Amino acid sequence: MISHVTIAVGDFHTSLAFYEKVLAPLGYRQCYFDEEKRAARFRDPDVLFPQLMIVEPFDGAMADPGNGPMVAFHCETRKQVDEAHALSLTLGATDEGEPGLRERYHDNFYGAYVRDPAGNKICFVCHDPAWVGSR
Repeated sequence: MISHVTIAVGDFHTSLAFYEKVLAPLGYRQCYFDEEKRAARFRDPDVLFPQLMIVEPFDGAMADPGNGPMVAFHCETRKQVDEAHALSLTLGATDEGEPGLRERYHDNFYGAYVRDPAGNKICFVCHDPAWVGSR
């Protein structure tokens, strides 16, 4: 149902480096790059949608991540959630919620939250029971 999510960034190259590294272990790759427009998109190479787009605002105004909007990346295992969270922190993200169960959403919601270097809130989440992917 989702085509793409676009987030505004203030420092395109810092955000580009962050997302290239943190999304690679999840299977997402850069599929579009425009230096002049300061825009890039990422997706699973085997699936056209959904996509994440990062861009410096076209109107030239400052990027403002706001409070509330968030992008959540699906992870195949809880270990991937842990690793994505840890990697994000080494790449300049700030912690917004350590990896763990959030049963208020559902019994198997295992997620972690960070703010990327531009201040955008992102989540890494696995919806499967702990035993999935542990064999």
